Amino acid sequence: MTYHEFLTTAFSPVNTVLSVLLILSVIYWLFTIITGLDVDVRIDADLDADIDGPDGHVHLPDDVSGWLQFLKFLNLDIVPITYFLTLSLLLTWLGSFYIEAFLSLGLWVSALLVIPIFLVSMLLTKLILKPLNPFFREINHKGEVSHDFLGRQGRMKSTIHGVKTGMLEVFIGNDPMILMVRSKDGEVINHGTVVYIVDEDREKRIYYVAEEIRF
Repeated sequence: MTYHEFLTTAFSPVNTVLSVLLILSVIYWLFTIITGLDVDVRIDADLDADIDGPDGHVHLPDDVSGWLQFLKFLNLDIVPITYFLTLSLLLTWLGSFYIEAFLSLGLWVSALLVIPIFLVSMLLTKLILKPLNPFFREINHKGEVSHDFLGRQGRMKSTIHGVKTGMLEVFIGNDPMILMVRSKDGEVINHGTVVYIVDEDREKRIYYVAEEIRF
């Protein structure tokens, strides 16, 4: 394949969007490596759950919807979403590129194949990153050791009561972080209330809060 053929295939009607996204991903990682800065990706869901918090991971309780359970199945409660999406995008681009280059399936067929290719790429990404899960559990995407949040003060970003899970914003230095929390004794804690983290469930990645410290 010549260089001209490579560019033609890479920026065909089917692959142009993937190629542009891949170029943007490369620019993002170069920017991160050179400057040491990171841009957090944030995805919100309408169920009082923060899918991608400012620490770069997907934090999910166990009583969430099927969609969020699917994200947990992909280990996005452990693996930083930027790593996962970058590798998934690269594998999707490679699959689409080689299909476009070596199989003449037509524009619409090739375009429709991008969806299953992306799904397969996500599963492959999960398998590829699985050996790194212990590392991601201990070290967040900025290379910092996980923090001990017990006793820390934060402000509620949603209202919780009973076993309802909500969001709490805490600051580590000047960095805001979002944690999934529940009311310690089940009482109502309203949005905007300043609370303390008094307990945690490490397996579920859930913290328990109260309006005053009660260990």
